[in-house]
Amino acid sequence: MSDIKKIGVVTSGGDASGMNATLRSVVRLAIRKGLEVLGISRGYTGLVYNEVIHMERRTVSGIINSGGTLLRTSRCEEIKTKAGLERAKKTLEYNAVDALVVIGGEGSFRGALEIRKTSGIPVVGIPASIDNDIYGVDETIGFDSAVNVATTAIDNLRDTAYSHERMFIVEVMGRERGFIALAVGMGSGAEYILIPEVKEDLDNIAHELKDSGRRGKRSNIIVVAEGYGSTVEIAGYLQKVTGLETRVSIIGYLQRGGTPTARSRLLAATYGSSAIGELLNGETEIVVGLQGNQIVPVPLSLAASKRKELGLDLYKLAKELSY
Repeated sequence: MSDIKKIGVVTSGGDASGMNATLRSVVRLAIRKGLEVLGISRGYTGLVYNEVIHMERRTVSGIINSGGTLLRTSRCEEIKTKAGLERAKKTLEYNAVDALVVIGGEGSFRGALEIRKTSGIPVVGIPASIDNDIYGVDETIGFDSAVNVATTAIDNLRDTAYSHERMFIVEVMGRERGFIALAVGMGSGAEYILIPEVKEDLDNIAHELKDSGRRGKRSNIIVVAEGYGSTVEIAGYLQKVTGLETRVSIIGYLQRGGTPTARSRLLAATYGSSAIGELLNGETEIVVGLQGNQIVPVPLSLAASKRKELGLDLYKLAKELSY
């Protein structure tokens, strides 16, 4: 039988559409189980500076379809220091918090692991990140929403590309990983997808573009993860070599916000429920994550440190389908 009476919940790092739906699930399930819930404002910054609010069922009413996060978020450098961790520990002790739920991504989980070591209280992570790069987790909350925003934008751009016989180089988020770019490129039928995990030869791409142009193709979409390289330079080079009129479109932060998809809301509900269940079952240092058709506990240390590999089979399929 768990002796947890009061939990804290924090949304940390970059926002992801579906975080509010996750808060709704965590708060309502916790209260249903007889727990008191404290919300920590502005990510780990609020934990360091004791910015805490009491949360009730009504606090999270009407937010399931809202992007962003009710609690707000931040990237907190202080949580990476010994002094910052000690202040976070004092906030938890002052508010008599027995366990902490962290909603965020890989960086947030690294912080959560250190908070666990410093404070000694149970910590459970819920993966909410548009990047979908958490080890041991098939899909993060917000990934599907971000992919749908970018795919819809490219669908619109393709109309213009066809009408004006142009090539569009479309940059999507992904500083280090290509999960978003690959999913968006596949979903939008892009002719090429450029991701950090695979370095393509631009000369080969230019040759293939010229060859397809000779066969009558007059428009193209190339999806580029932001971490691949300068989108403007790529566009300039390909236009120079191919002679194709080329435009750049950077979707950027539009992918983070907006109404979460039904898929992201469903994950939010189930992840939130699982997080509370795992805490009450005695788990102290895990992340809840989808593996296949099951939500399972993943060691927090692995989720915070191990690299999730991109499925290159999907990348190869995208290339085969583009010809």
